[in-house]
Amino acid sequence: MDLGGFSVSLNVKDIRASKAFYEKLGFTQYAGQLEHNWVIMKNGAHNIGLYQGIIKENVLTFNPGWDQEARNLGSFTDVRDLQERLKSAGIVLEHEVDPNTNGPGHVIFRDPDGNVIMLDQHR
Repeated sequence: MDLGGFSVSLNVKDIRASKAFYEKLGFTQYAGQLEHNWVIMKNGAHNIGLYQGIIKENVLTFNPGWDQEARNLGSFTDVRDLQERLKSAGIVLEHEVDPNTNGPGHVIFRDPDGNVIMLDQHR
């Protein structure tokens, strides 16, 4: 099952302190707006989203339709098809995308340890 680009989205207490910490590890800001309390940091193919006051829990995020550089893929499995595969596999979804829509949408579920996983399609 190809889930697209991957990143970790972290709920942080102090966006500036977290950004400075990850910069020490070689990450640079790739996207986002520090003044709006979110940034996407990149180190090679590794992406970390830092969110202060925006998300409640850390999230493993996959982006169907994007590669690891957030570039559009020529072909990909739509999030609605992925949703059906997950449901067929017995995975309980906390948030579903309307199967009668097209384009952007997201699905949220948890792994056996309670970690949040989001399939977040932007196109």
